[in-house]
Amino acid sequence: MKVAVVGATGLVGTKMLQVLAERNFPISTLIPVASERSIGNEVMFNGKGYVVVGAADAIAAKPDVALFSAGGSTSLEWAPRFAEAGITVIDNSSAWRMDPTKKLVVPEVNADALTPTDKIIANPNCSTIQMVLVLKPLHNRYRIKRVVVSTYQSVTGTGVKAVNQLMNERQGLETEMAYKYQIDLNVIPQIDVFLDNGYTKEEMKMVNETKKIMGDDSIRLTATTVRIPVMGGHSESINIEFENDFELHDVRQILAAAPGVVVQDDVANQVYPMPLFANDKDETFVGRIRRDESQANTLNLWVVSDNLRKGAATNAIQIAEYLHQQKMIG
Repeated sequence: MKVAVVGATGLVGTKMLQVLAERNFPISTLIPVASERSIGNEVMFNGKGYVVVGAADAIAAKPDVALFSAGGSTSLEWAPRFAEAGITVIDNSSAWRMDPTKKLVVPEVNADALTPTDKIIANPNCSTIQMVLVLKPLHNRYRIKRVVVSTYQSVTGTGVKAVNQLMNERQGLETEMAYKYQIDLNVIPQIDVFLDNGYTKEEMKMVNETKKIMGDDSIRLTATTVRIPVMGGHSESINIEFENDFELHDVRQILAAAPGVVVQDDVANQVYPMPLFANDKDETFVGRIRRDESQANTLNLWVVSDNLRKGAATNAIQIAEYLHQQKMIG
């Protein structure tokens, strides 16, 4: 297949190239795409250099699929142009996620919603992806009434500028600021802009995207999203109220059998998920599985996943793999 990676020089785009190589995605031609300042530069893929081109040249090359990770404004401008040329777009920005005409997909949860006519497919928010992987199998069994989630999100979710800010602050260097405040030795209880209801855009993304992916508007969800000075992935404390009661043994079995989920829950030996161990892995890890003793039919979980991989690059490539397997592309 001909594959375009739009935003190939960014954090997620670079990770997409890495994951494409690792998973032996069937590429005949790679077309790296980036902004004007990067055109003509080379990116490496499978030991070979590829020249970065502009979006118009990429369309002219007629790729089968285009993996977008270049920001919402780029996606709004260029994804329709790729789609009009018959190219299937898998977009990692927030541009199309809540568009009622576009599918929002986590392959382990709702890949079966995809059809050959879906030419722009949205990749969910990183913090939503890892949460729904865990919620969906439990919802199937016990029916979720309400979710309360607090996130502890890596600076890599902001981008290279934020990573540089953290590492420079750690060395006591003057730095360009990705955040209003210092992030080293600090926690910032704001991700994205504040909305009129007092929640941030990131928090409302989790609420709205979860309902769309799960296909159930009856699930009540509230979120608090927080940026912390770590690199390896996002962590989430999730409190889930069910309609039906559960046994912890059964919950562990359901999660252990869920695709893409790994249970790490041995508190006697201090085994639990952490970004340190989730870094550069595709799985979503769940632990600290325990009953909420303050309320009936309610469960507490701790969930960790690498936000650049399953939270972005890997999920997009898994969508492409599904489309290829179903002969919708390639």
